[in-house]
Amino acid sequence: MKTDGKLPGPIETYVRSINAHDAVALLAAFAPDAVVKDVGREFRGSAAIKEWADQEIFAVNVSLEVMGAIERDGETILTVKIDGTFDKTGLPDPLIMEHCFTVAGQIEALRCRLAA
Repeated sequence: MKTDGKLPGPIETYVRSINAHDAVALLAAFAPDAVVKDVGREFRGSAAIKEWADQEIFAVNVSLEVMGAIERDGETILTVKIDGTFDKTGLPDPLIMEHCFTVAGQIEALRCRLAA
């Protein structure tokens, strides 16, 4: 667990912009050629990430509650509790996921997976 409680700026922006439903700020946190891997799907570049966020985050009112963060192997791994108006059929309750970030000024890569 990180001891200082401070997330890298782009990750902090990621969480804050999702919770504020601010699509412009979310997209600005990502590098133009960033890659998002979410539930077996890959989204590469700003246009694809915008479409992913519009459909998978903002259209279903996703909110994130940060439960913890660690640094491992060059990644920041954020454990989050996720809620929203999406179809929760077959999903664990509560829905806890790990968002694994690679950051170099902006978010270069994001992998989303169910927490173990």
